[in-house]
Amino acid sequence: MEHMHMTGPMWMPMAPPTLGRLLAWHPQPLPVEPIVCLLALALYALAVWRLRRRGDRWPITRTLLWTVGVISVALVTCTGVGGYGMELFSVHMVQHMVLSMLSPILLLLGAPVTLALRVLPAAGRGRTGPREVITWFLHSRLARVVSSPLFTLPLFIASLYGLYFTPLFDFTMRSWLGHEWMLAHFLATGLLFFWPIMGVDPAPRRPSHVMRMLELFIGMPFHAFFGIAVMMSSGLIVGFFAHPPAAWQVTPLADQNTGGGIAWAFSEIPTVLVLLAVLVQWAATERRAAACADRQAERDHDAQLAAYNAYLSRLATWENPG
Repeated sequence: MEHMHMTGPMWMPMAPPTLGRLLAWHPQPLPVEPIVCLLALALYALAVWRLRRRGDRWPITRTLLWTVGVISVALVTCTGVGGYGMELFSVHMVQHMVLSMLSPILLLLGAPVTLALRVLPAAGRGRTGPREVITWFLHSRLARVVSSPLFTLPLFIASLYGLYFTPLFDFTMRSWLGHEWMLAHFLATGLLFFWPIMGVDPAPRRPSHVMRMLELFIGMPFHAFFGIAVMMSSGLIVGFFAHPPAAWQVTPLADQNTGGGIAWAFSEIPTVLVLLAVLVQWAATERRAAACADRQAERDHDAQLAAYNAYLSRLATWENPG
């Protein structure tokens, strides 16, 4: 592992970035991200084990998607990406895009809320347990507000323009705690934005599939415009990355343009993933509706046939009373 030096809130890499250094373990003042990621994997695995132990099934694809989602979070927070993200705007933008645009989609496809509701036992009468807290939140006014597009879309947009085009970014990056808050904000914003659109876990509002795609297509262009605005900027939009290590021979403005290109290109990935997920759910809904209609038609046909047979039986009784 490369030697690190301390400049600011975290340990920074001294050597220029390579793929090996980006993926190497990155020491931190407090190992928050590794602990959170390990807990997320362990709790999910325990829930799946308990579910299967009592004879219930849980799709392996959901477990895999949750695992990949947690790994994606770890890859941009627990490795060298975290260190180089404190020195280069382009690497920081990779962190931002993964945490806000890719990890939330994978985590939501793992359906953690559905799994928790199926595994957690109901508390006794008059008591409140974790299952009751989750159920209360899903039916609360707060959940309706934070899942509304009137809240999620402005938050999604503000996490780009309001963060990078104001002094807020430089202010936040002054401390390790501020940097940790920023990473958590990226992930939380993505989860809130994609939660009602994905439609996998229970939510206070269940928009139609057309409305989900509309919400997606409204939000994604702002991401693309942000990337273009960064690439076209003739000056640095944030001061924190103005002085990369001289030995790396990196021009801050060129690196910023690279970061803008990453933001612009990355908007295509979640659009395709979410669109595919919504279309698959739409097709499954249509199949279930068609199957339900077929069963109802069969019941109606059976009822009509039984009524007709009863009618014939009554006629036979009238014609042959003896």
